[in-house]
Formats: sequence, C-alpha cells, structure tokens
Amino acid sequence: MPDLIAKPALGHAPLTLAGITLAEAEPGRITSVAPFPGQGAAVSAALAPLGLAFPGPNESLSAGRARILWTGRDQAFLIGAEAPAGLSELAALTDQSDGWACLTLTGAVADQALMRLVPVDLRDSAFPVGRCIRAPLNHMSLILTRTEVGFELYVFRSMARTAWHELEEVMTVLEARAALI
Repeated sequence: MPDLIAKPALGHAPLTLAGITLAEAEPGRITSVAPFPGQGAAVSAALAPLGLAFPGPNESLSAGRARILWTGRDQAFLIGAEAPAGLSELAALTDQSDGWACLTLTGAVADQALMRLVPVDLRDSAFPVGRCIRAPLNHMSLILTRTEVGFELYVFRSMARTAWHELEEVMTVLEARAALI
C-alpha cells in the first residue's frame, strides 16, 4: 500500500492587505455530528467531557482546542477533537476532515471585507464572538464563525482557491481605497 501524504488545500503564505490578514488554518479533525431523533440531550451529555454541548442554531462553542459549530438543523461540526466514546450510539458521525478547508480573516476591518461577499451583517453588534452561520460566499457554500481574534471560514476543499481569490480581490480593493485617502 502506498504512503499517502496529507497536503493543505492551498499551501499559501498568509496575505496582509489593508490591515486584514488572510491565512489558511489547520483545524484538525472535523466530524459531522447529527443526533438521532430524541437524542439531543444525550449528545450534549456525551460531549460534556470535552467541555462542550450540542450547539443551538447559529452558535459555536469552544473549550480549549475542541470546538463545535452549528452547521444546520440537527447538525454540527466537532472540530479539533476526537468524538467521545459512546457518541456514535447517539448520533450519526461522519469524518469531514478532508472535505473542508479553513481560512482565517483577521484585522480591524475584516468584517467590512467579508460583508462585500457574504450577505449578512457581520459587525460585532450583530455577529458577536460565538456566532456561527451557514451562508453563501458569493456562489460558494460557507460556514462562518466569529472567534476572539477574527473570523474562521470553512469552505469545501474544492472551492478553497476560489474563496482565497475572492477574499484577496476584496482586500486589494480596500488597500487601494485606503491609499487614496
């Protein structure tokens, strides 16, 4: 059997323009968790050893490196941690690690850059830390969450280059506009 080597979706160095930094992140294992009917409370109890619970709509929860993001009705992504023992008896679990790429966007005007591509009010007052949504990034599917330092964007791995290009284009426009002021 051949040795397989995991490669990042992009392999790009971080890009900083207009005070915004775009970077590729390695979130670790991504496991989709879909509780079986009537098992929501039991799933939360099973996640408790990680310091997590099953998230409510548009919510993300963190405990150390382990995080869980709401990704749709009765579905969430457990990120950066192994699924606790017994969880597979309460929920459908699917390894999504190879299917998604994670980008980070940080900086004082990162929300302004994202709002050019995502049709959601991303200002701190409307989209605080711990908020998570599923929305389009132009024509691509996106899972977006606000962290303590900025935003994490999860896109299908096959769309990572396109997402990077779209964000870089917006950052370039904001950089040019700042140079005129």
